[in-house]
Amino acid sequence: MALVLKDRVKETTTTTGTGAISLGGAVANFQAFSAVLSNGDTTYYAIVDTTNTAFEVGLGTYASSGNTLTRTTVLESSNSGSAVNLSAGSKSIFIAYPAEKAVYEESDGSVLIENLELNANSIKSTDTNGNIQLFPNGTGFTELYGNTNPGTVRFNCESNSHGVTVKGPAHSAAATYTVNLPNTLGLTQASGLVTSDANGVVTFDNGTIDESTTITSSSNAATLNLRDGNSFLHDLTENVTYTFSNPAASGKVSMFVLKIIQGSSARTITWPSSVDWAAATAPTLTATNDGVDVFVFFTIDGGTTYYGFTAGQAMG
Repeated sequence: MALVLKDRVKETTTTTGTGAISLGGAVANFQAFSAVLSNGDTTYYAIVDTTNTAFEVGLGTYASSGNTLTRTTVLESSNSGSAVNLSAGSKSIFIAYPAEKAVYEESDGSVLIENLELNANSIKSTDTNGNIQLFPNGTGFTELYGNTNPGTVRFNCESNSHGVTVKGPAHSAAATYTVNLPNTLGLTQASGLVTSDANGVVTFDNGTIDESTTITSSSNAATLNLRDGNSFLHDLTENVTYTFSNPAASGKVSMFVLKIIQGSSARTITWPSSVDWAAATAPTLTATNDGVDVFVFFTIDGGTTYYGFTAGQAMG
């Protein structure tokens, strides 16, 4: 069953009353409804009774059994929009394209389709609190192309003054993967976005993996940038003075681990003055070649104070 519109379809009818129309045969140089419609198909029709100055426009449903067209929905008529009570005599009935169902471009360039407006680069629902839905078929999906740029979706506020943008990888990345929305808030799942629960808490269903950042020194100085990760490794090649940079803002926590490997000659470390060790005493480094010392630090005041702990020494 489908809505069908075809050109040059016109017949006569002698039907009377307000019931289904019995189709009486095609007019010369026109085709019959039965030639273009299958049983159950719908089409827009118009009936004209010139003898009694009556007309009707509507949506009809074709029935091959009996060769009739049921007047399913009347759109316009000479009977104040209701079905016309047809009088005796011959009438014309033909497939029509009703004005109120027509799609056309308005003077401002917009196109209106039953509560949907297409205007420039926008698609708008004109219905109160109307939704816009996209329905792929079967396993098909809705795809957004970026032309020569990554596919991008922006979620704007109602005033379009600001928004959040979600952007796919560039073509050069050759990246193809699937990101799933988790089926519960606050619990990470394989290939899923990370979400928090109603309390802002994130629960990791399995382990987490951090990158280990290797530090090198130059001119007896090295910086641990806390935006690089939570685990650092430094194989000493000279005496070094450390700087800790980019901690979280005050009220948030920055915590990291530092693994130090002693050089072939014993090296020394000068810690940032902001590091507070137990008993205000910095640990003595293991002096043997390739000796491993591990330290843990955290700050909760934006780096004003780092609390330093010895996790293990002489481990190499």
